[in-house]
Amino acid sequence: MRKIIPSYVRIPLLLALAFMGLEYFIDSGDKPAFMVYPAIILFLALFLLILIVVEIISNAFDNISYMVMSDEQKKLADERNKRPFALKDSPLYSKIKNSLFASKPIEEEGELLMDHNYDGIQELDNVLPPWWTYLFYGCIIFAIGYMGYYHFMDGETQHQEYERKNTEALAAIEEWKKTAKDLVDASNVTVLTEEADLNAGKTVYMEKCVACHLADGGGSIGPNLTDEYWILGGGIKEIFHTISEGGREGKGMIPWKSELKPLEIQQVASYILSLGGTTPAVAKEAEGELWVNENTAGEAPEEAVDNQ
Repeated sequence: MRKIIPSYVRIPLLLALAFMGLEYFIDSGDKPAFMVYPAIILFLALFLLILIVVEIISNAFDNISYMVMSDEQKKLADERNKRPFALKDSPLYSKIKNSLFASKPIEEEGELLMDHNYDGIQELDNVLPPWWTYLFYGCIIFAIGYMGYYHFMDGETQHQEYERKNTEALAAIEEWKKTAKDLVDASNVTVLTEEADLNAGKTVYMEKCVACHLADGGGSIGPNLTDEYWILGGGIKEIFHTISEGGREGKGMIPWKSELKPLEIQQVASYILSLGGTTPAVAKEAEGELWVNENTAGEAPEEAVDNQ
């Protein structure tokens, strides 16, 4: 039996399809499935063995069939095997072609001639190709279903889909912003309490802030960071804004937003808050006003010395 696809092409192709199917349906993360699950290698090896065995058996049956052929059949089979395979030789191809085109052979076109003659040019009365007819009726059926679903049922229109997708995208962005620390600003900053963040904030503090506020936060050129009095506010949002944008205009510290990332500012602001209530070696006199947490009831702010 003459085969359309040679075995040396057919076997690797089937093996590759099996491999791609396993990779598609097995969740193995970033690594190939056969690295995560070694049993896949055994399965592919067994599959290859089965393909080879089937090929051997198929060839054996072909040889047996050839042996029992008559001389005339053998001659015909040999002639077919000598010439390259043509798709039009396939019976399946002929059936598909006839069902899609319904064309008559050239020698039978005389039956289709119409009684029209234009300067010797005659017209054939060919029917519409079945493929065109099938497509036309398919479009009608699709249009009826489409109209019923979107105009008489609860089908989602393009405008509704856009609004839904846009809402989902905005929600996803807001959710992403919650974990994207470098997008933090003074309006949404929160206090970090993880040891890793506080250690990172301490590192920034020792590099950028220690010259004016001392290592223990007692204050030197800059104010004391350990007491409850603040010139520009002592909440996380106020401290973040002060570090980012700088101190009072014309005096005070410079803005650090050009040198520090938002996350670094958040970390150092959180570290500064952790210094509250500690006892520095030399505490500078209080400056600004008593800071009262807005979530905590307290007395009215008291005036303190402001060394401006």
